[in-house]
Amino acid sequence: MEREKNTIWFPAKRYGWGWGPPNTWQGWLVMALFAILLAAGSWKLLPAYGPPVFVAYSLVLSSILVAVCWIKGEPPAWRWGRKSP
Repeated sequence: MEREKNTIWFPAKRYGWGWGPPNTWQGWLVMALFAILLAAGSWKLLPAYGPPVFVAYSLVLSSILVAVCWIKGEPPAWRWGRKSP
């Protein structure tokens, strides 16, 4: 079997809009980096600069995560679940 060249890292959610948990190691790496950077920011930025800087930092990280999901995930659309046969 030939592997798919454009593997989807983040599958679409079954219900609603957006992406579910990653299904590849690359997706899990992105999620782990997001969590590590968010924790590091809360540890370093929050005490030193206060909540406004940490919120801005969190928004930037979240925007990057959404961009990666948009590029490497299934196209987002509203889903109502599987249709019954």
